[in-house]
Amino acid sequence: MAHVRDGNVTMLGELFERYSDKLFGFFVRYTNRRDASEDLVQEVFLRILKYRQTFRGEAPFAAWMYQLARNAANDHFKKSKKEFSIDELSEQNEPRNTMDDILHGQEQSSNLQIALSKIAPDKREVLILSRFQDMKYEEIGEILACPVGTIKARVHYALKDLREEYFKLTGERTK
Repeated sequence: MAHVRDGNVTMLGELFERYSDKLFGFFVRYTNRRDASEDLVQEVFLRILKYRQTFRGEAPFAAWMYQLARNAANDHFKKSKKEFSIDELSEQNEPRNTMDDILHGQEQSSNLQIALSKIAPDKREVLILSRFQDMKYEEIGEILACPVGTIKARVHYALKDLREEYFKLTGERTK
């Protein structure tokens, strides 16, 4: 990123190759919309180019990039003037009656995605970053500008809410 910041914008392509899939995965889980996620990935890289001079290198590039990603997602929702309702998100992920959906693993995955879409956006965000993006709590703390202890607590409560939503969907209860 230092090269891009210093004017070698051709290196942005390398950053895109390295991080676009991770960003896309983050946005798909965060917005539950593939089309919006593709647009948001592009928006993040436009912002990287536009705001490259603000990158100081004090924090890892990924933390800075995910801050831009969070801002892009928030701006997207403000611009569209609506956040998708839980019912709308759930309908998109309802298991379809196909042979593939009969497989137990796919059904669990589908139920997990539906449950994830039903928890609060701030809780969904910390779960996506910690569990799906494999980020360390310290990195998430830098992105969200809060202490590691706060991140640990948020993840704990987010997992609790996710577990409750999952069990509501499946009717299962384990100890």
